[in-house]
Amino acid sequence: SSLLRHARSRNYVSESEACKLESVPLDFGDYHPLKPITVTESKTKKMNRKGSTSSTSSSSSNSLMDPLSSVLDGTDPLSLFAAAADPVTTAAPTDGARRKRDKDESSAVGSDFEPWSNKRGDILARYTTTEKLSIVSGFYRFFLFVPEGKATTTGSAVSEKVRTRLEELDDLEEGSQKELLNLTQQDYMNRIEELNQSLKDAWSSDQKVKALKIVIQCSKLLSDTTVIQFYPSKFVLITDILDTFGKLVYERILSMCMDNRVSLPDNFSPESVNDTAKETCLNWFFKIASIRELIPRFYVEAAILKCNKFLSKTGISECLPRLTSMIRGIGDPLVAVYARAYLCRVGMEVAPQLKESLNKNFFDFLLTFKQIHGDTVQNQLVVQGVEIPLYLTLYSPAIDWILQCIAYHAPDVLLTEMMERCKKLGNNALLLNSIMSAFRADFIAARSMDFIAMIKECDESGFPKHLLFRSLGLNLALADPPENDRLQILNEAWKVITKLKNPQDYINCAEVWVEYTCRHFTKREVNTVLADVIKHMTPDRAFEDAYPQLQSIIQKVITYIYDFALLFSVEKFLPFLDMFQKESVRVEVCKCIMESFIKHQQESTKDPVILNALLHICKTMHDSVNALTLEDEKRMLAALINGFIKMVSFGRDFEQQLSFYVESRSMFCNLEPVLVQLIHSVNQLAMETRRVMKGSHSRKTAAFVRACVAFCFITIPSLSSIFTRLNLYLHSGQVALANQCLSQGKA
Repeated sequence: SSLLRHARSRNYVSESEACKLESVPLDFGDYHPLKPITVTESKTKKMNRKGSTSSTSSSSSNSLMDPLSSVLDGTDPLSLFAAAADPVTTAAPTDGARRKRDKDESSAVGSDFEPWSNKRGDILARYTTTEKLSIVSGFYRFFLFVPEGKATTTGSAVSEKVRTRLEELDDLEEGSQKELLNLTQQDYMNRIEELNQSLKDAWSSDQKVKALKIVIQCSKLLSDTTVIQFYPSKFVLITDILDTFGKLVYERILSMCMDNRVSLPDNFSPESVNDTAKETCLNWFFKIASIRELIPRFYVEAAILKCNKFLSKTGISECLPRLTSMIRGIGDPLVAVYARAYLCRVGMEVAPQLKESLNKNFFDFLLTFKQIHGDTVQNQLVVQGVEIPLYLTLYSPAIDWILQCIAYHAPDVLLTEMMERCKKLGNNALLLNSIMSAFRADFIAARSMDFIAMIKECDESGFPKHLLFRSLGLNLALADPPENDRLQILNEAWKVITKLKNPQDYINCAEVWVEYTCRHFTKREVNTVLADVIKHMTPDRAFEDAYPQLQSIIQKVITYIYDFALLFSVEKFLPFLDMFQKESVRVEVCKCIMESFIKHQQESTKDPVILNALLHICKTMHDSVNALTLEDEKRMLAALINGFIKMVSFGRDFEQQLSFYVESRSMFCNLEPVLVQLIHSVNQLAMETRRVMKGSHSRKTAAFVRACVAFCFITIPSLSSIFTRLNLYLHSGQVALANQCLSQGKA
C-alpha cells in the first residue's frame, strides 16, 4: 500500500486564469463583430510593385485600427474587391442590356458555323509542292518605343531603359541576317514549327521583343510568292504562329488585370481594366504601328485585334474598317485576298456581329478582281510555269472562307445582291464556285437553273467548268431543287461531265451527281449513270486510281436503293462491282452491301437473283480470310454471313432449304461461327418438319430428317472448340431423338 500514489488535487479555474493572455481594454463604441462593414469610400492608388493596385477603405467604425489593414498598407481584399466592383455598380441601370448584348454576341457564331480548324488539314494536304523553298531569317528595326509596363516620363531612367532595349535588339540581330535556301516542303514546315516554338520559348523567358521580332519575320514570309502553288499552305502555317502570338499577348494583358487573384469576367468593360494593363496594351499597339512594312504591320495588328477590348468599347469596330482599307495597299491580288481572309477570320472570332466590315472586305475584293487577269500576274505565272486554271484554284480557300463568314445567317437579300454583283464581272467562274461552296444549300438549290446559266457563260480557259458543276452537285445533295427542273438540271450537268477526258476529273464529278440521281430518279437513270462510269473508268484500268470515289458511289446507291430486288435488277450494278480488283477494297465494299441488306431487309427471301448475288458477295468476304486475319475481323465477317443465312427461307420447300445450307457449308467452311449457325439452322429445319408432320413422319420426311441429323453429325467434328462441339452434339442428339432417329441420336 505504501507504493500507491494518489493524483494531486487541481484547481482548474485558477490555472486557466493564470495562463490566459494579457487582456487590453478597448473602447469598442458601437462595434459588434457580426455587424456588417459598410464601405464608404474606395480609392485606388499605385503601389511600388509594377502591375498591382491598392485601396483604402473606411467602415462605420473608423476609430478601430484593423490589424490586417496595417500589415497590407490598407489593401485589404474586401476593399480591393469593392473597388473592382465599383464600375459595375455605377453602371447598374444598363447592366441588363449589357448582359443581353454579350449573350447575343457570344451566340452569334454557333455550332453550324464550320470553324477554320476544319479547313486547315485539307489546305495543307491539297496545296503541296516539290520545288525548293527558302526562308529569309532577317529581323526588323522599330522606331523607339516605350518599354512595356512603364508610363511615358522624362528622366534618365527611361533613357537607360531605351538604351538597354536597343542593345537587346542589336544583340539579337547580330548574325541573324541569313537565308535558308533549297528547303524541301517538309524542311520548310519543320522550320516554321521551330519558329513557333522559338516564339513560345522567348515569351516564357520574358523576351517580349524577341517574340515580336519572330512574329514580324514570319509575317513577312506571306509577301513571298516565289513558289506560288504552296502559298495557301504557307498561309496556314504562318497564321498559326500569329494566332499563338495574339493569344499570348491577350493573356498577358488579362493577367495584369487581376487584383488579388480575382480575374476579370469574360464580358468585362474597359472601365474594369486598370491603368497599368491599358498602358501595356497601348504599348503593344505602338510597337506594331512602328513596323515599316505594310504586310507584317497588318498581320501582327490583326493578330492582337482582340486586345482592343481593354482600351475601349468601340476599339474593334473602329479598327476593322481601318485594317480593311490597309489591304488596298497590297499589290499582289493573291497576297491581298489571303490578308482579307485572315481579317475575316479574326473578325468572326472577336466581333462576329460586325458584319458590315466583312461585307466591305468582300466588295473591296470585287473591285480589285480584274487584277487577277492583269499583265503583272500573267507575267509572274509565265516565269513560274503555272497555268491559269491552277493559279485560280489557289484563291478558293480564301474566297470560300470570306464568303462563308459573310453568308453566315445572312438574309437572302444580301446573298442575292452579292450573286448579282458577281454576275456583272467577267471571267467570274472562280467567284461563282466560291459562292456555291459558301452559301446555304437551299439558296443555291432554289436557283439551280440560274447558276447553270451562269456556269454556261463562264470562260472554259479559266476555272474548269466541271468543278463548277461539282460544287453545284454538292449543294443539290443537301437540298432539293424545284421538281420541274430536276431532269433538266441532270441533263445539263451530265452533258458536261461525260465529255471529260481525264478520268480523275470525271470520277470526282460523277461521284457527286450519282447521289442526286439516286435521290430523284428511277433505276433507269441510275443504270445509265453507272454504265457511263464503267465506260470512262475501265480503259487503261483507270479505276485503280479511283477506289475511294467508286466506293462512295456504291455507298450512295445502296443508301437510296435498299430494296435489293430492285438493286440487283439494275443491270450495271454487278459489272460495277467487278471494277474493285484490289482485294481489301473489294471486301470493304462487300461488307457495306451486306450491312445494308441486314439493316433494310425486313422479310425472308428466296429470290434467286438476290441469293446468287449475295452468295457471291459473301463468298468474296469468306475467301479474304487467311492466317493473318484478326479475330475481330473474322467475327464481323461471320456475323454478316450469318445475318444473310437467317434471312433465306424457301417456305415449305424444306429440301431446297437443306440444299442451300449444304451449299453454304461448302462455301464458308473457314468461319466456325457460320458452321455453328448452319448446324442450328438445320436442327431448326428438322424440328419444323416434325411440327408440320405433327410428330408422325412419313417415309419421305423420315428420310429428310435423317439427312438433317447426318448433316449435323458430319459437320460438328470440324469445329475446334470442345465446348461448342459438346453443346452441339447435345442439341443435335435431342433433335434426333425427338424425330425418332434413334441410331443417329445414339451415335
